[in-house]
Order: sequence, then structure tokens, then C-alpha cells
Amino acid sequence: MHLADHVKPISYLKSEAAQIVKDLTDSGEPLIITQNGEAKLVVQDVRSYESTQQTLALLKILAIGQKQIERADHIDGDDFFAELNELDRQEKLR
Repeated sequence: MHLADHVKPISYLKSEAAQIVKDLTDSGEPLIITQNGEAKLVVQDVRSYESTQQTLALLKILAIGQKQIERADHIDGDDFFAELNELDRQEKLR
């Protein structure tokens, strides 16, 4: 589909709400709504929105990890697993 197929005026949103819900649910593609010729909002189905939010959360985690690496604020993987094994061993002794 072309981008133009995903850009509609606000009047379309008002008059075709039920069809928009069906189309967005089926396609997963967002719809850009314009007002006075200017893009004002994006409408998308819940599944796509949740997927986008999960992707953003993962990207934030990766960015935090990258900053920790740059600051040398991390431990070696082998040391980490050794620490976990020690905690597990101690838990079993209780």
C-alpha cells in the first residue's frame, strides 16, 4: 500500500469509524489523521500498539545496557553465573 492510503482527513475518521476499526484490526497498519491538511494523530489497533510498546521497552533496556558497558558498570558473564550458582547453593542449605 502507498502512504497516501494510510492518510485520511478527520472527517473520514468521524464518518467511517466502524470500517476503520475493521481495517486496522485486519491490516495492523496505522492510519494517519489530518486536520486542515496537517498530520495530527496516528490511529492503530491495540495489538500493534502493544507490540510497539514492547519493542520500545526492549530498546530502552538495550540502551541502558550499552550505557552500563560504556561506564564499565557491569560484571563479567562468568562472574555473574558464578554468583547466581553461589546464591542457589546458599538457598539450598537453608
